[in-house]
Amino acid sequence: MSKREMTTLALVLVGISVAVFGAQIALFGRPQDTFFYLLQDLAFLPLTILIVTVLVSSILSERERRLRQHKMNMVIGAFFSQVGRRLLELMSGLVCNSSELCAALAVDPTWGEAELRGAIDFVRRAPLEIEPNPEPLTTVGDLLAGQRAFMLGLLENPTLLEHETFTDVLWAVFHLEEELAARKSLPDSPPADLEHLAGDARRAYSGLLVAWLEYMIHLSKDYPFLYSFAARTNPLRPDAQAEVSYSPSEK
Repeated sequence: MSKREMTTLALVLVGISVAVFGAQIALFGRPQDTFFYLLQDLAFLPLTILIVTVLVSSILSERERRLRQHKMNMVIGAFFSQVGRRLLELMSGLVCNSSELCAALAVDPTWGEAELRGAIDFVRRAPLEIEPNPEPLTTVGDLLAGQRAFMLGLLENPTLLEHETFTDVLWAVFHLEEELAARKSLPDSPPADLEHLAGDARRAYSGLLVAWLEYMIHLSKDYPFLYSFAARTNPLRPDAQAEVSYSPSEK
């Protein structure tokens, strides 16, 4: 509605109120009662404004927040389905203490939010030692180069602008892709340069792990069937398989 239309509507409504009050006085001839009830209605006006602007507005804002969060998680889910899950699997081969990491993040369908939160704490506390190995770094670079257009599309999605944490993770992954693509031959890179790339990989991988675990928490709460599949195909479990090997009562 334009500003002019709003002004016209306001004038029409005020005119209707004045006409109704005038008709009431003309018909019943009791202006004191009319003004008494008018002032009584005005006394309730602040409470009406409070209810409408504060309570109703807060309910609508919470609903919009949940809707935005739902859209953001859809975009994050698309990222992990397209590239994130495979990236986690490949980069786990760069971790020196990969067995300890995989054991701590062996998410399966029986895990609840408490276990997932504990895994997030582990990732944030544990030092990730990335081995500057040219061969797996090259494999990671090839994967990211093939998904560059897809990741650029994610960065252009306005929904992610409100999710600063995941946007930072995406930028870290993009930076790693650019660094790897800029090298003509990783096996010929000097040790200092490989150490630099290992630092970029560490930054991207630690962020990815936390983002993945937080996304798993979202799935466990809102989409148990998606969570079951994501946990069964956990890229950090060597024995992961899509086939269901438990009965529903065991979950």
